[in-house]
Amino acid sequence: MSASTFESVAKPLRKVLIVSPHWPPVNAPDLQRARMSLPYYRQSGWEPVVLAVHPDYVAGILEPELESTYPADVRIVRCRALPLRWTRRLGLRNLGLRAWWSLWRAGSRLLRSERFDLVFFSTTQFITFTLGPLWRRRSGVPYVIDIQDPWRTDYYERPGAPPPPGGRKYLLARLLAFLFEARTYRGAAGFISVSERYLSNLAKRYPWFHSKPQETIRFGASAMDFEFIRHHPPASVRLPRQPGEIHLLYTGAAGPIMPHALNMLFSGFQYYRVIRPAGAARFRFHFIGTSYVPPGQGKPSVLPAAEQYGLASWVEETPHRIGHLESLALLQQADALILLGSSDLAYSPSKLYPYYLSGKPILSVVFENSYLEGLLRELACSWLVPFSPAGTKDAVYTRLTAFFDHAVNGFPVDGQPVRNDEFFKRAYLAETLTRQQSRLFEQALAPT
Repeated sequence: MSASTFESVAKPLRKVLIVSPHWPPVNAPDLQRARMSLPYYRQSGWEPVVLAVHPDYVAGILEPELESTYPADVRIVRCRALPLRWTRRLGLRNLGLRAWWSLWRAGSRLLRSERFDLVFFSTTQFITFTLGPLWRRRSGVPYVIDIQDPWRTDYYERPGAPPPPGGRKYLLARLLAFLFEARTYRGAAGFISVSERYLSNLAKRYPWFHSKPQETIRFGASAMDFEFIRHHPPASVRLPRQPGEIHLLYTGAAGPIMPHALNMLFSGFQYYRVIRPAGAARFRFHFIGTSYVPPGQGKPSVLPAAEQYGLASWVEETPHRIGHLESLALLQQADALILLGSSDLAYSPSKLYPYYLSGKPILSVVFENSYLEGLLRELACSWLVPFSPAGTKDAVYTRLTAFFDHAVNGFPVDGQPVRNDEFFKRAYLAETLTRQQSRLFEQALAPT
């Protein structure tokens, strides 16, 4: 063994406190980056400790199997939160607000009793970011923020945007963002973001932002997750199937920023029904987990659109959220997957990466000149249908008809896009993305 090799092996691990209020057995989108990275932090030079809220205080879907997807010896420190049965009466459901004081106390104890090199906030509970500057003043430990969604946004104030969800809750969230984003981000030692546009928008808003260490690192996907479901397939989820049917699947939220893409898809299929009635009769569309509510709650958001086009008998919607591993199992059962773009042109859906790893054909209906369109062209993994709300539908219908014909013919290989597998492995697998995180962590610790 060379001296340099020995030094790299013997070098002590730096220690990072990962703040992720949602944590398995809870299943939530904003915990997935940290969860998928846990198996790889140590080989990248970091010893992780996770600070999370105890699942008894979290309103969400429980998926205990997720606890088997990361190393059992990683320490998870749990804290409490104000119980929902109390705060619900006041209209307060936000986990970050309910758990803020408990997270503050638990994090302060950890930073006082142990040596940490860095705090990493990986969550969409934005108010918890404000703990960073408080802890830094007390302990001197710098913090890095993972921007999975914009904290402060003017999206719902733009012309043509849908009305904001949540009423007074949205107004409170907007006020908190206005009050705390600048001072919290100013004190951060670095940033990770799922979208380059989130970083560029912040640079336009704050002149000092460009000088901060920052990196665009997508969520990516974990090959370990697919390996896990191969050995432990969930028995509770299965697409209903009859001989000769073609099943197209969309998983995840389908909120108010996606109606344009949804209408394009359904109007295009309505057109296909007219010109190819026998082929159209074989299709079934499944939209699963379209809201974040528990089972038995929530209203359909996709089915009403389907009904407008006379497609109710072709479309099945499950509004409540399902487990992450259950979702991966369903991807394997589908004949093809649906990806819908957002009217937020910076939208970067994390579902794209497990879609890619599934190896299934992907139909993507996306806005022209969106970030997602560029990403899909780079990956070359999808049957791409770009559209503009102000443009004609002729080209959209032509592309959709070609895809539906392709599906009816059994997805022949010579009609599939040639996927950029080497690029995906290099840029979007969890192991690679964890190394990118670690490099950003190192930059954040460098003296300024």
